Amino acid sequence: MPAITMESKLSAAVGGKAAKAFADAFGYETVGDLLRHYPRSWIGRGETSDLSELQPGEHTTVIARIVSSGQHPYRDRRTGQMAYRLETVVEVGDAKLSLTFFDKKRHTADWRHNLLSPGTVGMFEGRADWDRYKKRWQLVHPQTDILEQADALTAGAVAEEERRKLNAVRAIYPATKKLSSWKIEGTVKIALENLDSVEDPVPDDVRRSRGLLDAHAALRALHRPDSWQDKTAALTSLRFQEAFVAQTILARNRAALAALPAHPRTGREGGLLDRFDARLPFDLTAGQREVGEQILDDLAAGHPMHRLLQGEVGSGKTVVALRAMLRVIDSGGQAALLAPTEVLAQQHARSLAAMLGDLAQGGMLGGADDGTRVALLTGSLGAAARKGAMLDAASGAAGIVVGTHALLEERVQFADLGLVVVDEQHRFGVEQRAALTAKAGEVPPHVLVMTATPIPRTVAMTVFGDLETSTLAELPAGRAPIQSSVVPLRYQPQWLDRAWERVREEVGKGHQVYVVCPRIGGDEKEPADGEEVPLAGVEEVAPLLSSGALHGLRVEMLHGRMPADHKDRVMRDFAAGEIDVLVSTTVIEVGVDVANATVMVILDAERFGVSQLHQLRGRVGRGGLPGLCLLVTRAEQETSAMERLSAVAATTDGFELSRVDLEQRREGDVLGSAQSGRRSGLRLLSVLRDEDVIVDAREAATEVVAADPDLATHPVLAAAVRRLDESEQADYLEKA
Repeated sequence: MPAITMESKLSAAVGGKAAKAFADAFGYETVGDLLRHYPRSWIGRGETSDLSELQPGEHTTVIARIVSSGQHPYRDRRTGQMAYRLETVVEVGDAKLSLTFFDKKRHTADWRHNLLSPGTVGMFEGRADWDRYKKRWQLVHPQTDILEQADALTAGAVAEEERRKLNAVRAIYPATKKLSSWKIEGTVKIALENLDSVEDPVPDDVRRSRGLLDAHAALRALHRPDSWQDKTAALTSLRFQEAFVAQTILARNRAALAALPAHPRTGREGGLLDRFDARLPFDLTAGQREVGEQILDDLAAGHPMHRLLQGEVGSGKTVVALRAMLRVIDSGGQAALLAPTEVLAQQHARSLAAMLGDLAQGGMLGGADDGTRVALLTGSLGAAARKGAMLDAASGAAGIVVGTHALLEERVQFADLGLVVVDEQHRFGVEQRAALTAKAGEVPPHVLVMTATPIPRTVAMTVFGDLETSTLAELPAGRAPIQSSVVPLRYQPQWLDRAWERVREEVGKGHQVYVVCPRIGGDEKEPADGEEVPLAGVEEVAPLLSSGALHGLRVEMLHGRMPADHKDRVMRDFAAGEIDVLVSTTVIEVGVDVANATVMVILDAERFGVSQLHQLRGRVGRGGLPGLCLLVTRAEQETSAMERLSAVAATTDGFELSRVDLEQRREGDVLGSAQSGRRSGLRLLSVLRDEDVIVDAREAATEVVAADPDLATHPVLAAAVRRLDESEQADYLEKA
């Protein structure tokens, strides 16, 4: 019989029937697939499960002691026959859980009643629902595994296998209706018994220096630990292994980038950068100066810059990016700025041109000698404007070309693309960024990636690990504080009237206001499933406010379905102060800069994520005037939605909010797996909890790659890297 390894077909280790069940339930094909179906928790003798993290509809497994059990005969209305309902209550820590069983035959009902007697401890598995009347969780007809029978304990006749169950630290697995936790446990046991060997991607010296278990021992101790110490050692070892393989890929990527050639962009004295700096009407912050020097050093090097620039909304990233662009232009090259939306691209083009003044009017009447141009290229441009922008890009007349996905078209060419700036990069896929950088020809351009969504340090190291990271933490002078408040319509409906009064007061002072809605409108008017009223839509809210609470004010709408020239006109009018209240979707989320806007009202705020809310409110308070953000919601107290809104209202620290966001959502979503439609590669590793592990693994991987870039002396690690590179996780890791 051939040796059973992690790559072996699952049927070879556990049999065809079991293998089919796991293939149907989880898509598993190999022994490794099964053994990487890690337990979601562990429980020891005398312990019961924790219900605090249960969610309605979630398939759950609990270990609990029965405190009461009562049988209730009734007549089935469909058949007219007698049937039996068993109501059992179990104690789970400080909470109680109801179990309901239905039987049609008396002898089965009596057997179940006797089995589930008070004092019995069992494992119960099924769909959890909240009983609003009894105020406790319930499972209907859960699968049951008795661990400790009350009368057997009294008689002192517990079977040896039951004793083994009770004494062990027992694994609880993510399960399905057809595959219970204990069925998974039993199949894993068979697979482990038949497994011959497990190749370990972590080199022996790296593992031994950290006191880690080898891969085979770690898997055994994780699934079938003899003690809590075993389980902890297994988790520590496997988390490091997971981090190490991922960090090895990133270390190789960094090494490969460093080995590529690039045109050094050293600039020139008295060039556009020097002239721009001399004209700046404000002093750069210490952070802007420091990050600016890092970027200029990168641009002068002989290999491509790959740097992530993150900073709070309004921290001055655009000025830093513009200075980098000017350095490249002074070196004979061009810069392209890729923005995710037309509104943002138009805003960037206007902002850059305004900051540069006559320096952006090269070759034009009144333009500065040796000036350049800022070209805008979007999908909705007219034929003449589009042709002109493409000609400016191809000839080099435009030192800066700002655009949306239209920049990626094959017909768009550059004279000498030296720098690619990607704004809000999480909105772009790998292929899109590659298409733009390829326009630089054989020598790759420098790349600056910007985001106003703060990223915790370990997320940056895990997801953007092949980029150097710079952070702008301080806000420039003139940025005013923003007060945020939750308007809870379920409990204080009259507060909404006060919110509109507050809007009128602010407009009365000569200021402007955003009202943000989660949908455009004009489509379905009925509430979606689970909603009492339909979500606010721009096309309904704007006329309602115009004729009602904000009658007499200049109210306009803005959303993505409007023609591009119409959107641009509305934004220009709002920026010029000709609109009092802009009712909009999230098209104003990033890049829109109107200094006179002081208030934002976000309707159905619970429908937005933490980062999105933080981005949105960053649109106000930009002109030295205090900002106000009102988060209007129908969310109930004690829900995750209300917790999220309360967290946003409590702090304007984007890095703190990014941690809240990560804690509340699946890490895969936050880290970008949703972008590629694939699952997160992180199984045991948490980028928040395991910061020390990630840092340690990064250092170890960097040392290994530096000593052996091709991993020739580490074939198992090379194979693991290759599998990860080729797997569904590749997009996830390469999205920077």
